[in-house]
Amino acid sequence: MAKLFFSYCHADEALRDRLEVHLSLMKNQGLIETWHDRGITAGSNIDTAIDQNLESADVILLLVSADFLASRYCYSIEMNRALEREAEGTARVIPVILEPCDWHTAPFGKLLAVPKDGKAVTTWPNQAEAWTDVAKQIRKAVEGMARVAPKAATLMGRGFDPGWDIARPVADVGQPAASSAMQALGQSAQERPRSSNLRLKKEFTDFDRDKFLHDTFDYMAKFFSASLDELAARNQSIQVRFLPLAGQAFSATIYREGKTVAECSIRVGGLGRGSSSLSFSYSADAGANSFNEMLTIESDSQAMHFKPMGMQFHRGEQNSQLSEQGASEYFWGMFIEQLQR
Repeated sequence: MAKLFFSYCHADEALRDRLEVHLSLMKNQGLIETWHDRGITAGSNIDTAIDQNLESADVILLLVSADFLASRYCYSIEMNRALEREAEGTARVIPVILEPCDWHTAPFGKLLAVPKDGKAVTTWPNQAEAWTDVAKQIRKAVEGMARVAPKAATLMGRGFDPGWDIARPVADVGQPAASSAMQALGQSAQERPRSSNLRLKKEFTDFDRDKFLHDTFDYMAKFFSASLDELAARNQSIQVRFLPLAGQAFSATIYREGKTVAECSIRVGGLGRGSSSLSFSYSADAGANSFNEMLTIESDSQAMHFKPMGMQFHRGEQNSQLSEQGASEYFWGMFIEQLQR
């Protein structure tokens, strides 16, 4: 069983929890066990506990974000030791890119990062797809290590360390095994073993849902405004207009040589469903109860997401769990396809 160590900043704890959920199958299959600093018991020496688990880890996951890079402990201590162990061949280091940040020139920048192509998890339209890719890559690494382990054990049995090219004596057989066991017991007596899997089902309040909804709407407005500006900058024949509307709504219009070729409006709520949804209309001046698609808030045991109502079946995303980025891309795709078909 491979031991995974999470090196992360506490600002990213919610994302770490999501990753741990996606690693659950490997835990259940007996492939891995995980450890992070939330596994430290009260009264234990924090630095000692982290050092011991960092040294005993087979795989070290660097959960990379701007907060991680700004953390002195994560960057200067945990990351440096992780890379030393990677260079020694005693551990595998896998950078997991959580958020967009300037990580390519960091010391771990030469390592292959996950998810695919180093695209940050939070920028994927469907974060579940990103976490699935991360989990698959970790599984591949762990299974690869498991295949190498029997060969290494054979060499060690002959008195060789597979990390070196010369013979090394096997451990002193004159020392009683019980003595080693008692020493190990004494070293761990102050820290009782327990699971790091202590996350509980999260309950989301009306406030949480409202905040998620309005934060996503604000993000979507900025997303559309910036995308329109970039579209106009790349195409000389295109003019655009972004217009905030009353009642938490905005419209977007694209003109080609002065003629309207695409338009839409997006607002909070719709069809008497209160403020728990975002609605999309192909009309720039549609009424509050007129829409062509709607995103509603749903949640699982750990996070909230948006689910399309399913009125645009040809898009094939009616079952998606969309983040604020994914929701914005979903509505933008409906809008821009008027120029693409």
